[in-house]
Amino acid sequence: MNIITKSIDLGDGRKITIETGKLAKQAAGSVVVRLDDTMLLATVVCADKAKDGVDFMPLTVEYKEKFASAGRYPGGFLKREGRPGDHEILNARLIDRALRPLFPKDFHQDTFVTVEVISFDRANETMPDAMACLAASAALAVSNVPFAGPVSEARVARINGEFVINPGRTQLEEADIDLVVAATEENIMMVEGEMSEVSEDEMIEAMSFAHEAIKVQCAVQKELTIETGNEIKKDYVAEDIDEVLEAKIATFASERIYETAKAGLAKHERSAAFSAIKADFEESLSEEEKENFCEDLISKYFHDTEKDTIRKMMLAEKTRLDGRKLDEIRPIWSEIDYLPGAHGSAVFTRGETQSLTTVTLGTKLDEKLIDTPSFRGKERFLLHYNFPPYSTGDARPQRGTSRREIGHGNLAWRALKGMMPDREDNPYTVRVVSDILESNGSSSMATVCAGTLALMDCGVKIKKPVSGIAMGLVTNKAGEYVVLSDILGDEDHLGDMDFKVTGTEDGITACQMDIKVDGLSVEILTKALMQAKAGRLHILGKMMETMPEVRTELKSHVPGMVTVMIPKEMIGAIIGPGGKVIQDIQATTETTISIDEIDDQGEVVISGPNQIAIDAALARINAITAIPEEGKIYKGKIKSIVAFGAFVEIMPGKEGLLHISEIEHRRLKTVDEVLKEGEEVEVKLIGVDKRTGKMKLSRKALLPKPERK
Repeated sequence: MNIITKSIDLGDGRKITIETGKLAKQAAGSVVVRLDDTMLLATVVCADKAKDGVDFMPLTVEYKEKFASAGRYPGGFLKREGRPGDHEILNARLIDRALRPLFPKDFHQDTFVTVEVISFDRANETMPDAMACLAASAALAVSNVPFAGPVSEARVARINGEFVINPGRTQLEEADIDLVVAATEENIMMVEGEMSEVSEDEMIEAMSFAHEAIKVQCAVQKELTIETGNEIKKDYVAEDIDEVLEAKIATFASERIYETAKAGLAKHERSAAFSAIKADFEESLSEEEKENFCEDLISKYFHDTEKDTIRKMMLAEKTRLDGRKLDEIRPIWSEIDYLPGAHGSAVFTRGETQSLTTVTLGTKLDEKLIDTPSFRGKERFLLHYNFPPYSTGDARPQRGTSRREIGHGNLAWRALKGMMPDREDNPYTVRVVSDILESNGSSSMATVCAGTLALMDCGVKIKKPVSGIAMGLVTNKAGEYVVLSDILGDEDHLGDMDFKVTGTEDGITACQMDIKVDGLSVEILTKALMQAKAGRLHILGKMMETMPEVRTELKSHVPGMVTVMIPKEMIGAIIGPGGKVIQDIQATTETTISIDEIDDQGEVVISGPNQIAIDAALARINAITAIPEEGKIYKGKIKSIVAFGAFVEIMPGKEGLLHISEIEHRRLKTVDEVLKEGEEVEVKLIGVDKRTGKMKLSRKALLPKPERK
């Protein structure tokens, strides 16, 4: 067994180790990455040959967190891990986006990369996701799979003004920048994160800081490759190339594609025009050529010609497929309160991209429970994103939520969550749902804009409105480039970058960058960020024309809610034995009540269909939690009669003794001469035993004294 171990010094006393040759040796490559007591196992396997007809990179990335890694049982009936959770899907996407651009473009063999958290350091709360890409790339580095790496990721956080690499979860709660950066030694490949209204310069500084740490991680991976003897990767069968057909298509179609591309046509007209050019080419072929030329290759080479020609047109003409200038934003219109039955709603349309977004307010019982091996908690702000096939005119069925939908929804959630009000200003659980009705360019950014408007329409007092924009890039080998604002779907597909940036008028709140080349320089990133700032401020201005301020009051059909604090020791009294008391209050008042212990107090949240119902429930709770006051008059119910007096319930669950001598001024032989069980009677609290808490009541204190004879 040839075990090789390398280490990476993080510079703060912590050390990452990479070990290979010990576990999962039948995989093409495998490593164990460790920081503190958090350990990840990464493996890579690759098919021997490509499947017929495959003209793309069939890469599958999985990220899994084992509950046993933290000494915990999975929830649910089966008590075993099931389908990936949202956080696992999001981490798999981060890894995929960093790796995919670095595989050879003609490498089409099925490749599977799996990263598993096999030990989690609960004491240090070391976050495993920050090392997942390092583990995946290291597994590729020690394999014979063709890969133009290494690459690595690092989480950079700014805490108390200082940048920290791969902080723990508790540290991260104090950060105003939380950014995951993927990069090679030379260039930044991928960025995703959230921040508290930071400037473009601060974001560039954070990325550069992360890149310096990543360079060290990449250098160690190169050493690992050499020591394992995997510098030379395996040969593979590249895709078929028909140079005659490729040249014939370029000659026939390039000029016509160029003229069509700069005509500024709408999406469907442009698509139809390109299809007509392809059909004309196929019609121009002789019968012999039709037999010799593969239909799949015709489609591939026509697509390649179309892509190359459009990119040349953009660089030469400094114009866009739809005729816009490089930094021009498409026409925008928006509308609020579109759905009368929703608590809040908005339609946001930018060009041919449209989001119909709703807001629903709920109680604490609607909070999302988060249960992962590395974290347990609740989330009171939810955002869900739906992308039905009809939004792009596709005739196909709609199945379960895709990884793309989870990723786009998470980006919009991160963009808005920092602007959500504190619990004191908004006791509700908030769910935002964006349904994309049309899509031709960044529906996630449309979700951010529509989400802001819907929240304002609902009356949720967000701190500041947020807008978002997607930026694109076209480059060539000569170093020329153009940065595109508010990209179309085609520009995303044919371009080199999709850089989404969200923020308020005062700074950036979230970002996500994907690239299809082997990295970007700081110069290009800076230009993209500054151009994005101008664009999102323009979009924000258009949004404010529709909804300049948050609605001052909630709509009439929004459930009311009130929060009261009670002594901690009274929680049990409100709940009652087996929940009997609280269930009765909810049933009789038609309200929903939740109780939590917060800072040695009980927080009671009451939600109901109207104020009358809420007041009724509140009265019941106040009666239970109220403390009887000596000297105060109460109207109580006689619960039982004994020889020496009657026990009267003056508050729910609170009884006092009305002694026979305190019923009337005259001397009574029996209590039932005057009182009956179940009867209501006014009494005065005349004393409370400090030791036992027993209450003494008097009825005669409220009666006029008889005159002396």
